Amino acid sequence: MISRAVSAESKKKYLAKRHLKEKRFRLYGKLAVSLALLFLCVLLLKIFSSGWSAFLRTEILVPVSFRAEQLELSSPVTEDDIQKASFYLTTKQSLYDLFPAVEDRTQRKDIIRLFTSNAEFFVRDYMIKHPGAIGETHNVWIPASSELDQLHKGHVRKEMSPQERLLSDQQVNFYEDLAKRDLIYAQLNTDFFFRGDSRSPELAGVGGALVGSFYTLLICFAISFPLGVAAAVYLEEFAPKNWFTEMIEVNINNLAAVPSIIFGLLGLAVIMQIFGVPRSTPLAGGIVLSLMTIPTIIIACRASLRAVPSSLREAALGLGASHMQVVFHQVLPLAIPGTLTGTIIGLAQALGETAPLLMIGMVAFIVDVPATPLEPAAALPTQIYLWAESAERGFIEKSSAAIIVILLFLGVMNFLAVLLRMKYQKSWQ
Repeated sequence: MISRAVSAESKKKYLAKRHLKEKRFRLYGKLAVSLALLFLCVLLLKIFSSGWSAFLRTEILVPVSFRAEQLELSSPVTEDDIQKASFYLTTKQSLYDLFPAVEDRTQRKDIIRLFTSNAEFFVRDYMIKHPGAIGETHNVWIPASSELDQLHKGHVRKEMSPQERLLSDQQVNFYEDLAKRDLIYAQLNTDFFFRGDSRSPELAGVGGALVGSFYTLLICFAISFPLGVAAAVYLEEFAPKNWFTEMIEVNINNLAAVPSIIFGLLGLAVIMQIFGVPRSTPLAGGIVLSLMTIPTIIIACRASLRAVPSSLREAALGLGASHMQVVFHQVLPLAIPGTLTGTIIGLAQALGETAPLLMIGMVAFIVDVPATPLEPAAALPTQIYLWAESAERGFIEKSSAAIIVILLFLGVMNFLAVLLRMKYQKSWQ
């Protein structure tokens, strides 16, 4: 009786210890997940707090007198005439007229430096939209300089020294005068999404990089998806199981772990030098990234094919279907959702790759938005790399804003993947 009581009590102690270990393990798991979510929230908060202001641009309302004799234009005015005309003197005089009491040459230079260096082009663009403005005075919104933009957004304080804020005391006084007259506002920066890169932070945009990334991913998908699915179907359903196919499987798994810069070297040495693909183009970037994405798609597609029940194959064969019909009419459609998931993962990884794109020259300073995949372009990761290493303070928020754009891009891609996966799943339930 005593031994049985001791045995029962020892079992209770053992169970109590085991339950305690399980509770402790669950607690560790919850703490790990909570810590990961905390780091993610801190990271996203830092990115959004630094980058949201890039979607706004400080602009100053300037009354511009479009004098025909100064612009050397005569009615009727055509767009070609406006494009050829010089708006430098007109813009310069209009900026001076904001502060008519200022006559000192140094102070007038401070006035000019309150505005973007391309102020005259915004005046020209306004007249292109309003050709009837000749001989009249119109209010034109002109972007402020990057330094004044940072001051207006609060990233730079007036209490800082002129060396820190990069604005003289006189320029700060001019800014306060403009604010009192309600001539300066932070407005939605639509040019950020439609313009290319620029040496001036207030004019730089991700339009060129966004289009370049779109073309690159489009080419990457067009090459990697059919090749990856075809290779996976052959290896899983048709290829004989021998040493040769086993070696191919090992190499595919190894290629999925190869550093991305190796694919960039391959693209530089083979795709561009041997096949003559133009440098710095989305075509070259798409081919290089497709080489990196194909192994991921093959692995995901093969796993999806294995997950299809063998009873489905046997039933189709029993009804007289050929092996080819079983694979392409029954098995492959059921494996498409998992294949799409692997494809989206591969494309998401390709979207964030920088090293292979640096090797093929997609880090060049590109001002124009590419119209075709054969034109030079940057990509979102390389654009962030360029802005991150720039010395101007204005490019800091531009880098964070570009990261926000990448995150939104990934969100849209994953949303589309979920929709496609749900569609195919409903069709085959």
